[in-house]
Amino acid sequence: MTTPFELDTFLRQPRLSGLALSPDGGRLVVGVATEAPDGKRYRTALWLLDPEGAVPPRQLTRSAPGESGAAFAPDGTLLFVSARPDPDAKPDGDPVPVLWALPPDGGEARLVAAPPGGVAGVSVARDSGDVLVTSSIHPGAETFAEDRDRAKARDDAGVTAQLFDDYPIRYWDHYLGPREPGRWFITADRLAPASAPPVPTPAAEDGDDAEAPAVDEPRLLVRGAPLQNAEGELTPDGRHLVITWRASGEHRNRRSPDDLATDLVVVDVATGDRRTLVADGRFWGSPKVSPDGSRVVAQVMDVGAPDRASRTSLALIDLGSGGIRDLAPDLDLWPGAAQWLPSGDAVVFEADEDGHRPLFRLDLDTGEVTRLTAEGAHTDTTVAADGSAVYAMRATVGRPPRPVRYATDAADQEPTVVPSPVGDEPAVRVERVTATADDGVEVGSWLVLPAEAEGPVPLVVFIHGGPLGSWNNWSWRWNPPVLAANGYAVLLPDPALSTGYGQDFITRGWGRWGETPYTDLLAAVDAAEAHEAIDETRTAAMGGSFGGYMANWVAGQTDRFRCIVTHASLWNLEAFHGTTDLGLLWEREFGDAYGDRSRYRDNSPQRHVGRIKTPMLVIHGELDYRVPIGEGLTLWTDLSRNGVDARFLYFPDENHWVLKPQNAKLWYQTVLAYLAEHLDGTEFARPELL
Repeated sequence: MTTPFELDTFLRQPRLSGLALSPDGGRLVVGVATEAPDGKRYRTALWLLDPEGAVPPRQLTRSAPGESGAAFAPDGTLLFVSARPDPDAKPDGDPVPVLWALPPDGGEARLVAAPPGGVAGVSVARDSGDVLVTSSIHPGAETFAEDRDRAKARDDAGVTAQLFDDYPIRYWDHYLGPREPGRWFITADRLAPASAPPVPTPAAEDGDDAEAPAVDEPRLLVRGAPLQNAEGELTPDGRHLVITWRASGEHRNRRSPDDLATDLVVVDVATGDRRTLVADGRFWGSPKVSPDGSRVVAQVMDVGAPDRASRTSLALIDLGSGGIRDLAPDLDLWPGAAQWLPSGDAVVFEADEDGHRPLFRLDLDTGEVTRLTAEGAHTDTTVAADGSAVYAMRATVGRPPRPVRYATDAADQEPTVVPSPVGDEPAVRVERVTATADDGVEVGSWLVLPAEAEGPVPLVVFIHGGPLGSWNNWSWRWNPPVLAANGYAVLLPDPALSTGYGQDFITRGWGRWGETPYTDLLAAVDAAEAHEAIDETRTAAMGGSFGGYMANWVAGQTDRFRCIVTHASLWNLEAFHGTTDLGLLWEREFGDAYGDRSRYRDNSPQRHVGRIKTPMLVIHGELDYRVPIGEGLTLWTDLSRNGVDARFLYFPDENHWVLKPQNAKLWYQTVLAYLAEHLDGTEFARPELL
């Protein structure tokens, strides 16, 4: 009988993400991603859910490119982003995602804004309904028409070169030019059905007025390098924009991680004038304006130093005076972005905690923190307009995300599930395992076991990335139930540097990746191998990103594992610093790369290549700029040169992750064949397409 975790079935499962709640609380919108007909990508459609579950889910949008970025206007108009073609325009080049509006009473979606650089994000002022759009524009261009002309001139000349004078120059899987970031302002009246849709101005023909402006074009509010990865939102009345601002983006020659700090600024929407609200050398993010427009709650990170681990907290800022109050200073967790309750006297936020990611309520007057949820990992939090309920996507390591509802005034609740177009999967057998580290600290892990097995089963250890993270959520990419369906137990350990266990737990591994995180990992493996369901003689290790780093480190320290899979992994930290997209950030932990390089050298797995005896499967994507392909190539060369039994799975069209359905299938097929070869003693079954 086919199960949801057999590979082909698993990869075709719809995937839910994102939540948007209408102002009246009667409509909840979720994104549902499914495999496109050609099987080469996933596409997302927006579905309408009834928060009370009385009306069946209904699909709202349907197009070949798909839709995302749902946001409601105060009148119930649904905004979304899509590369669907404009029915009133002549096709012109490759389509980019632009902004559409779906009326509250249904009907056809209307085009609202079509910047040539595409739309990367949208948010709506709570009361006025004005809209803020994220879209990039070529330097020197001021309008959509000018931007389109510059892009056409480059295309016509066959030019793809870029000139940079700022650091960084790339991020995750793309270079940061030739356009620069911008934020555009759209007045609420442009969303009204009676208003004329925006008409992109075509490139000027001979004899045309080349200076003619675009028709009814959004207004460019702020632009430039300081907005790289910026986060912000409009005040409820739409009169001001509160946004993060990288002050050092205004000059060159950065010299330390402190130069990447972000300030908070306030932009007057009418005049474009900008004033600095907070500039204290810390990293500010996710500013959320209070319902009355007088205050902002934001995340703030002390980026850390080689002798001090980074730390994330929440702060409250007065929009008038700029006064700052740290919130919940005794909370020994890392809070995520906060959402205001409509009353303005409390916020809710997510934070990793002991293998879960609960929702918390923080009362601003008393500082009292209440954990609202008992179990599970929560994301995409949104609060009802009357403040009575909070909605979120809830998942566990054994169950995929599903929309749920909780009250905002009760502790440790069980969720009320909101019916969605995707049913619930059968329960996966998951147990909590604890171990005691060398220094007496408790190390927690999840252990996923096959539903049915005769006798002890092999163990596969998944080492998480980050390293500042935790195994508490569902993963489509590293999915334990898929391995469990193939007869393996999967251990998900949270060693030192993992979040959710207090600041001291992070400090234990800060800048010492090859020490405490490694010994914590082995302690967790010892505890799992003592489980009666585990065959301790057949254990493998796997990891990606930092997890891949740790897999490489493990390979050079012990031969206790039958095989090791290392994905997008760090190998030579000295070389990595200069090629990764954000080398400066690594200096916060390992120090000045041009001064004392000892931490880079001491923690590099490459130093121990001569000791590696364990067979290894190396996996890397060409388009990975966080851990560049050079790390994978150097690792492969070093393993080959030293006679290690190894294979190299290479994806020329993937980045740090493997995202395309057919590539993901090949990833799982190769990994499962490799595990079977070394844990089950079967001949390696090379995937047919490889």
